[in-house]
Amino acid sequence: MSKKKEIHEVGELTEKVSTYIDNKEDLDLLEKTYQFAYQKHKGQFRKSGEEYIIHPLNVAYILTDIYADRETIQAALLHDVLEDCDCTREEMENLFGKEVTHLVEGVTKLSKINFSTENEYLIEYYKKIIVGISEDVRVIIIKLADRLHNMRTLWALPEEKQKIKAKESMEILAPIAHHLGIHKIKSELEDLSLRYLKPDIFYDIAEKLNTSKLERDKTVLEMQEIVSKLLKDFNISHEIKGRAKSIYSIYNKLSKGKKFSDIYDLHALRILVNTEQECYVALGIIHSKFRPLPNRFKDYVAMPKPNMYQSLHTTVFGLDGYLFEIQIRTYDMDEIAENGIASHWAYKEKKDAKANMQSTTEQKLQFFKSIMDLSSDKLSSEEFVNSVKDEVLNDNIYVFTPKGDIIELPKDATPIDFAYKVHTKVGETMIGAIVNNSIVPLDYKLQNNDIVKINTNKASKPSKEWINLVKSTHTKNKIRAYFTKNEREIYMERGKESLEKALRKKKLSFAEFLNDENIKEIKAEIKVKNLEEIYLVIGNGKYAPNTIINIITKEEQQKPKVPKVGSQNIENNADIIVSGIDQVRVNLAQCCNPIFGDDIIGYITMGNGITVHRSNCHNLVSLEERNVEVSWNQNQNKRYLTCLLIHTTSSDDHMLDLIQKTSILDMPVDSVKTIGKTGKLIYEVKIYVRNIDHLNKLIVELNNQPYIDKIERIQR
Repeated sequence: MSKKKEIHEVGELTEKVSTYIDNKEDLDLLEKTYQFAYQKHKGQFRKSGEEYIIHPLNVAYILTDIYADRETIQAALLHDVLEDCDCTREEMENLFGKEVTHLVEGVTKLSKINFSTENEYLIEYYKKIIVGISEDVRVIIIKLADRLHNMRTLWALPEEKQKIKAKESMEILAPIAHHLGIHKIKSELEDLSLRYLKPDIFYDIAEKLNTSKLERDKTVLEMQEIVSKLLKDFNISHEIKGRAKSIYSIYNKLSKGKKFSDIYDLHALRILVNTEQECYVALGIIHSKFRPLPNRFKDYVAMPKPNMYQSLHTTVFGLDGYLFEIQIRTYDMDEIAENGIASHWAYKEKKDAKANMQSTTEQKLQFFKSIMDLSSDKLSSEEFVNSVKDEVLNDNIYVFTPKGDIIELPKDATPIDFAYKVHTKVGETMIGAIVNNSIVPLDYKLQNNDIVKINTNKASKPSKEWINLVKSTHTKNKIRAYFTKNEREIYMERGKESLEKALRKKKLSFAEFLNDENIKEIKAEIKVKNLEEIYLVIGNGKYAPNTIINIITKEEQQKPKVPKVGSQNIENNADIIVSGIDQVRVNLAQCCNPIFGDDIIGYITMGNGITVHRSNCHNLVSLEERNVEVSWNQNQNKRYLTCLLIHTTSSDDHMLDLIQKTSILDMPVDSVKTIGKTGKLIYEVKIYVRNIDHLNKLIVELNNQPYIDKIERIQR
C-alpha cells in the first residue's frame, strides 16, 4: 500500500483546488478560511505531536481528489472549530455564511456520536444515523475524509483505541463510502482498518504482493502493450492502466477459501475509452485475441450497480497462461467509479462545481437513504430522520437504574420514556416513578445522572395521554401499538354487542345463530378467518350486524323487490339499499358524512325521502321511531366525502405534508382549513375516500407522524 501524500502548507491545497476551480475569489476565501482555522487551533496538538491544523488541512486535501466544491473545502478546514475552539455559530456565520456553517454543524453533530459495533443491529443503526442526520450529503463526505486522515495517523493512539477505530471504519464508514461510490476512500479505509485489526494477515499479504511485484509488473506491461496495439489497429482511442489490487479485497477472497495463486485480478488492466459503444467494441476485440474465462463476464454498463458504478468486467487467459481481469469503461464511468458521483458533477463542469453539486445533492441523499433500511420500528423515512435529530443530537442525557445500569435518553425525556427503554412491559404496567429517592410526576423531565426507579402494577395499563408526555419516538410508537391492539379488542367487543342486540330485535337466539355451521358460512361469505374477526368487522363498521344475520336467514331473498346485499348481479345503481323498498330518494346526511363500510341507519324525512346517518350520529338520539334499516350497495365503486379534524403538537405548518399523504393514498382533497393560528395548529380536512378501510389507512399513516396529536371524524 503506497504512502499517501500529507501536506503542511495551505499553498499545496489551493494549488490542487485551482486545477478545477479557477475563480480567484473562491481561492482567496479558502486562504482566509485556513488562516481563521489556523488561529483558532493555535496551540493545539494532535496525539502524533503535529500542530492540530495539519489535520483539517489534510482532510480538505483528501476532498480535492473528488473535486469537492469551495464550501465543502471550507467546511473541512473548519470542521473541528465549533467543537474544539473558542468560536460561536454566529461568528462563523458572519465570516463564512450560512451554507458553510451548516455543513460544519452537520460534521460536529456526527462527531458527537459514539459508534458501537457490538452487533449487526448496532452497525446498521449507526449507518442509518449518519444518513438520517446528514441533511446535506456533503456532510457525510467530509466525515469520511476526516476519518480517512485519522486512520492514516492511527499509529499515534494506544492499541485498544486503534482496534476500536479500525472496526468502526471497517464496518460502518467504509460501507457508506461504498454506497456513495467513493472507491478511493472506501478502499483505503478498508486497507488501513485491516492493518490494525489483523496486522499479521495484512503484512503477510503485503509481503506476497511485494515478492511477486517485479514479475507481475513485467507481465502486466507486456500484456498492456499487446492490448494497446490491438485497439490502435481498430482506431479506438484509449488509455490503459495497470490496476493495483487492494490488500483488503485479497484478504476477503482468501477468507472465502481461495489460494493466493487463484486470485485472478492480481494481473489486471483497466481500459478507458470515449464512448459506451467503444466499450463493447473493445471487449469484442480483446475476446477475439484472448480466450475469456467462462462465467467471469459482468456487464455493469447496461446494468449499473446501485451506487452508479458502470464498467465491463471480463477475465481472459493472457500472456504465459496468466489470468488477467480486464475492466473496460469510459472516462466518465472511471471518474464515478473512483471518486463517486459527487466528483462527477465537478468533473463534467469544472468551472462550477458548487452549482452542479447543489443541484443534485438532494437527489443523491434520497438515493443514499433508499439504500439504508429504514424499517426499524416501522418508522417512515421522515419520522426516522426526525427522531434521530431529536434523540441523537439534542444533547442526550444519561440516567441510572437502581442497579447502576446506564440508560441513554433524549433531552427532556420523562420517567415513562425511561420505563419503556428498560422494557415494554415495564412501561405498560408502570404506576409511578421515584427519582433520587423522591416521588416525581410522570411528566417530570429527567436530568443527567438521575437514579430512576419505576413502580409497576400488573393490573395497570398505559394512558393515551402519555403520548403527549413522552419525548422518545420509540416510546410513542410503543404506546400507539398498545392502543392499536387494545382498540381491536374494543371493536370485537362492540361488534359482539351489536350482533347480540340485532339478533334480539329479530327474536333470534344468539347461541343458536352462532353454531359451527353458520359461523363457517359467514366466514366464507365475508372472507374472514374466525369468529373474532366476524365481531371485528361488525365493530369497526365494515359490515352492519343485519348484513351478517341476513347471510344466514336469507331474509332479503324473501323480498324480491330488494336486491341482496353483496350480490354481484344488483341492478340498483344507488349507493344505499333500503330494506323492503325498491325505489326511494336517498341522501347521505351532511352532519356525519357516512362512507361505505360505516354502520348506518336511515331516517324517514318529511317529503325528502330517506337520509342516511352513521349509526352513532348524535342527531339520531331522539328519532328512533322514524328509523329504517338500510345497507350499502356492495356493487358501488364511488368516493364519499368525509371530514377530519387533525390536531397537531406544534405551530409548524404541516399542511403540505398532509396533502402529500392524501395524494399518495389516492384521496382527492376537497378543502383544508387551518383552525388554530397560534400555538398547536388544528386542520379541518375534507377528502374523498372509497370506503372505511381507505380512510383508516390514512388515519394510521398520520398517527405515525411525530407532529400528530389526535384525529377525529367530524359530526355536526
